[in-house]
Amino acid sequence: MESIWQYQFWGNTVLAYTIAASGIIVAWLVIRLLRGKVLKKVLEYTAKTQAKYDDIIFSTIQKFILPWIYLFVNYQILQQLHWSVKWERVLHVAMAVVTTYFFVRIVNHVISLLLTGIMRKRNETEYRMKQMRGALLVLKILVWAVALVFLIDNLGYNVTTMIAGLGVGGIAIALAAQTILGDLFGYFVIFFDKPFEIGDYVVWGDKSGNIEYIGIKTTRIRSLGGEQLVVTNSDLTKQALSNFKSLQQRREVMNFGVTYDTPVDVLQSVPGMMKQIIESKPKTRFDRAHMSALKDSSISFEVVYLIHTTDYTEYMDIRQAVLFDILSKFRETKISFAYPTQTLYYKATATV
Repeated sequence: MESIWQYQFWGNTVLAYTIAASGIIVAWLVIRLLRGKVLKKVLEYTAKTQAKYDDIIFSTIQKFILPWIYLFVNYQILQQLHWSVKWERVLHVAMAVVTTYFFVRIVNHVISLLLTGIMRKRNETEYRMKQMRGALLVLKILVWAVALVFLIDNLGYNVTTMIAGLGVGGIAIALAAQTILGDLFGYFVIFFDKPFEIGDYVVWGDKSGNIEYIGIKTTRIRSLGGEQLVVTNSDLTKQALSNFKSLQQRREVMNFGVTYDTPVDVLQSVPGMMKQIIESKPKTRFDRAHMSALKDSSISFEVVYLIHTTDYTEYMDIRQAVLFDILSKFRETKISFAYPTQTLYYKATATV
């Protein structure tokens, strides 16, 4: 009488199925032990070290490599059984897809961790970290595209014709979507060259405001009037843009005129007055003050000084204080500001 272990169905004995199932269970227990005990202890140890690369390696092993090893072991166990040609093909394709999936996940995971580590090492702001997600998304899509081509090639399909077709189609798509590609290129220019960041106050053409959002296609600027300006990245990188966040000091040039009836000795004291007033204010540096011109209706002076602040409100406060002191000093010394005037002379004629 035939033993139950030798009983066959679907081309394999009960013993073969039992051995395969036991192997799958043992592999699951071993992987679970490695993840729950060994790797957990290793990760706790590496977390205490200064080096970050060991954290990346062991976290990658835990998240991706061990699950793939478990599936690969199961695949090898199932390969020992007898399958029809159709099911053999299904198993091969499934393992190829799983291997490609985990390989891409590993590559993208490592790229993400490395870029994040580099950004944090450079003490980048949280806004820059958020901006990096757009660039990271494009890189991940490229990795997936390359991996998909390799997968199709490994499954026995001819990818040469497909790549050639994609090349011709890619040219047509590029011509049709050149504006979108230009904006995407502009995004990478903004990300890597850093002409501005979120929160910066910029002036672009006749528009100005604070950078509120940097996307893959557009950048949004909140104007001083309150409305939101949506500008494509390609337009922002095509022309000059003034970024006032990096402005460490502001150069103030002031021109004013006094009347011609001002005594010469008083005129000679004006540059000294300007220097004294400016140097009495915080965060200022006097540059020069000169009589600059003798105009038709005034004697002109030009004063240049620097205000060391990046805050626009503070800059205006200091500038205002300087102007108030000038008005007070001029009234104290009886110096009159000139303004456009015209004197008309009438000639009286005698009548007989």
